[in-house]
Amino acid sequence: MTVWDRPEPPTHPAPLDRERIVAASIALADEGGLEEVSLRKVAARLDVGPMRLYGYISTKEELFDLMVDEVHAEIVPEEQPGDWRQALRGHAHRTRQAVLRHEWLADLLGGRPALGPNALAVTESMLSALDGLADLDTVSRAVETVSAYLIGAVRREIANVRAERATGLSEHDWQRASGPYLTRMLATGRFPALSRFVHDGTEVDPETSFATGLEWILDAVATKLTHPEPRGTA
Repeated sequence: MTVWDRPEPPTHPAPLDRERIVAASIALADEGGLEEVSLRKVAARLDVGPMRLYGYISTKEELFDLMVDEVHAEIVPEEQPGDWRQALRGHAHRTRQAVLRHEWLADLLGGRPALGPNALAVTESMLSALDGLADLDTVSRAVETVSAYLIGAVRREIANVRAERATGLSEHDWQRASGPYLTRMLATGRFPALSRFVHDGTEVDPETSFATGLEWILDAVATKLTHPEPRGTA
């Protein structure tokens, strides 16, 4: 039985429900990451005894599931776009913004499927946007491909944010500090392709990089939707 199947216990002797528990947990995670989320700390923030929470949450993993689903409410589209590309693009950008607001979400994306009602609504919106454009296997691969790019991109972006916070060095500061070493290495002539990239490449901000890569992925998806591979091919 999932946590969504289990009824909540009575609220006495003090008002308590899963909504308040999840809100407190998200606040703790937003402040200090998932390592700050424990049933003891959540109970302390709600001013109740830790044992009270076990009537609502059996494990910390269940709590994480509820937290992920609560944030998925920020990703559900307000209205269903008529175009599949717009739908998948909107999903990707809304998810990225949710991760930037809740960095810990990057650590929980990409594991087992999220089955809460908000997460199911997000999946439904993506699948329905592609419904009828290709066979079910092609549609499934299309959604998986966009999701794989999205998860990898936001995890890399959050990793950079965390590195900057941990070292106190901005991206520009880090490049300046490592510049002399990199210049010496490139001067050896052993890395000609990398040298051209460093000296002639154009640096873009994370949002532009994300948007550009996403459009490339959507271009590839469009090709498969127009010319799906025959069944049985690799």
